[in-house]
This record gives sequence, structure tokens and C-alpha cells, in this order.
Amino acid sequence: MPFLNSYLNFNGTCEQAFNLYKSVFGGEFADLSRFGDVPPGMPNMEGADPNGILHVALPVGQHCMLMGSDCPPAFGTGVQGNLFNISITADSKEEADRLFNGLSAGGQVFMPMADSFWGSYFGMLTDAFGVQWMVSYAYPKS
Repeated sequence: MPFLNSYLNFNGTCEQAFNLYKSVFGGEFADLSRFGDVPPGMPNMEGADPNGILHVALPVGQHCMLMGSDCPPAFGTGVQGNLFNISITADSKEEADRLFNGLSAGGQVFMPMADSFWGSYFGMLTDAFGVQWMVSYAYPKS
């Protein structure tokens, strides 16, 4: 069964925000990567601050993960506090495709489902109602 997490986007303040959340909720970051870690030539990453946060994940409780990133210029800016995605993690690649195809019907695909450089099968879309989704399947680690 898939699970959902909140994914927050920031206009350059992701690291400061997540340091606050870490001080409030406790624990350690499960993941933290920066735009400088992105291989050259990746689409939509031009002009991103190499020290900006590409992805951060903070476990909150036993079953939740608060995730976030700074927005590279290609993503545009928005009103802080209204910048979020719903992240859904599927149990299989087939389920990820099913979820992605269903959610994107009548909406707009921003990043089609594809293998990512960080080792997941991943895609991004806005559904027909304007809700932003991130769909992923994490390949088993060998």
C-alpha cells in the first residue's frame, strides 16, 4: 500500500526551515542533498544555487517523513507557505505508473516517470485540480 508525505518547497530558505523543524521534532535528517550534487545537464536545474537544498527528509514519528527542497529558477517562485507537494511512495514500479497516470489525467506532467540519478523511479505532476504530486518507487537496495 502506498504512503503519503508532505513535501515543502522554499524560495532559498529550506535549510533554515528544516534546521528549525529538526530542533522542534528532534531526530536526524534521513537524507540531505544539494543542487551541487546534481549531475551536469539535468533538465530544470539550470541556475540553481549549488548550496541550495535539492532534497531533505526528516522523520517525524514512526510513520511520517517531512520532506522539502529549495525551488530552482525553472520551478518559479510562489507565496511561501503555499509551496508544497504531496509525495506518494508506491510499493512497485507498476503501482507508481498506475498512480501517476491516474493522477495526471486532465492535469499537467512536469516530469514524466523515469529512473532518477538518485536511484528511484520518479515523476512530478499537477492534477486537474491544481494539486502538485510527486510519485516515486524506491528500488530495493542491494
